[in-house]
Amino acid sequence: MSLRQELEDLKRLHDDGLLNAEEYAAAKAKLLSRMGEGPTGTPGAAPQATAKSGADNDGLGALNRFRRSRSDQWLGGVCAGIGRLTGMEAWIWRLIFVFMVCWAGVGVLAYLLMWIFVPLED
Repeated sequence: MSLRQELEDLKRLHDDGLLNAEEYAAAKAKLLSRMGEGPTGTPGAAPQATAKSGADNDGLGALNRFRRSRSDQWLGGVCAGIGRLTGMEAWIWRLIFVFMVCWAGVGVLAYLLMWIFVPLED
């Protein structure tokens, strides 16, 4: 497999949410150092440069990956979607929203807004 194909596979894993930004940067740096190149394609370039650029876009990337669940939903799938995004169980998020509803009804508004604006998963 060529370097380009391996980098594309890593990127696909990262985009699918199977690798977080740190794991993606570490795997990319390891792959590039194994091939004798740095992240810019020049021999001997520092592999740590990719970790910094990946971390800058991590928040936006996580927001773009946020989807409501079709398979694990009680109302709109919001809690299961947040659970997948954060790595926590959906029941924990459901409990958090129940507490937020009891606390001045903030949970109802937050849940409704996410139900309206967060798209369903494919």
